[in-house]
Amino acid sequence: MASNDHARLDELQRDPYPLYARARRTEGLTFVPELDAWLVARDADVREVLRRPEEFSSVRALLPDVMPSPAALEVLSKGFGKRPTVVSTDGPAHQRHRAPLNSGLSAGRIAALVPYAAERAEELVDGFAEDGGVELMGAYARRLPGQVIGRLIGFDPADVPLAVHGGYRAEELLFRPLEPEAQVGVAEDVVAMQRLLDEYIRDRRRSPRDDLLSGMVAALAPGSGELTLDQRHELVSNLQNFLIAGHLTTTALIGSTLLHLLSDRRQWELICTDPELIPAAVEEAARYDTAVQGFRRTTTRPVTIAGTDLPAGATVFVAYGSANRDEDRYDRPDVFDITRPLSRQHVAFGNGTHGCPGSQLAREQLRLTLELFERRLPGLRLDVDRLPVVMRPTLIHRSPEALHLVW
Repeated sequence: MASNDHARLDELQRDPYPLYARARRTEGLTFVPELDAWLVARDADVREVLRRPEEFSSVRALLPDVMPSPAALEVLSKGFGKRPTVVSTDGPAHQRHRAPLNSGLSAGRIAALVPYAAERAEELVDGFAEDGGVELMGAYARRLPGQVIGRLIGFDPADVPLAVHGGYRAEELLFRPLEPEAQVGVAEDVVAMQRLLDEYIRDRRRSPRDDLLSGMVAALAPGSGELTLDQRHELVSNLQNFLIAGHLTTTALIGSTLLHLLSDRRQWELICTDPELIPAAVEEAARYDTAVQGFRRTTTRPVTIAGTDLPAGATVFVAYGSANRDEDRYDRPDVFDITRPLSRQHVAFGNGTHGCPGSQLAREQLRLTLELFERRLPGLRLDVDRLPVVMRPTLIHRSPEALHLVW
């Protein structure tokens, strides 16, 4: 992708909402060259595509924006190759990959994890509460979800930073334009993460525990013998996918929620006055600025959607973020309003077969964060000397690049 193409893609990703609005007003689907896909923008059309997985395949749900350099690919070849995951499979294969996640993310397991999450959150706030200011993304939003997902998977806390860092580096390698020399260093970090995951996978094969990783190993590689190399590749791919999905999107949701609550500080003051509004604030934040803006789907046969005829093999971008701003479904959709009647009918966490299995865990972390900050930092406000806030150029975990707060 040329530099001018990257600049246009960055501009679109930093603020996709004007494009969404135009697409919703335009008859049929809109083709977006920067995405190399047809944009599915209206709520009804998004839901229709998600209801038809046989015709809209997930096999190419996550396509990279950047092809790594030959030198970076050489480094990656020393790690573990990409295999299908829960995000990129359909039908029985998808069910196979999803089953251990559904079990590992059951309501009971999440409820048991919340006290740990609350304890970690308190400790993080202890680290900056007396400072009068903080860069929230680095000091809190990127740390809590990694610690929580690490606990759920079964990592030693000392290994969580390396795993989380590797997740960000994988995203950077595939979705950011980097110089070839820089790509090599990033690829080395990704391989280091993959080797760590492989160590954990082989350990759980030898000594299963009561954690999500043990369940994943048992489900994807039944039996008790030594894992084959192919099984290890598949397990590393799936664990890497779950790890990244489990912390990047929750980090994004925490950062964006605080940004919007404090941009119209009356909303923050409402929460401080009436903390019972927090559940509604969680849902409104997820709707208003969706962390995962959407996924690609590929048509398996000729289909018609929104009046547009598509051939087999066509790529569509199913824009959850646009559906959540649809004027035909929501009153004043472009207004962030935590007094909006509480509803989970948005598609911030997807819908149907591929609905996010970790949505409740993300909600719980955001809820406890708002409760904690309301209690300990009620004077919270944006640092006006660090405005405007710049959003990361990505549609996979939309969030502030940095969020400077004072109190």
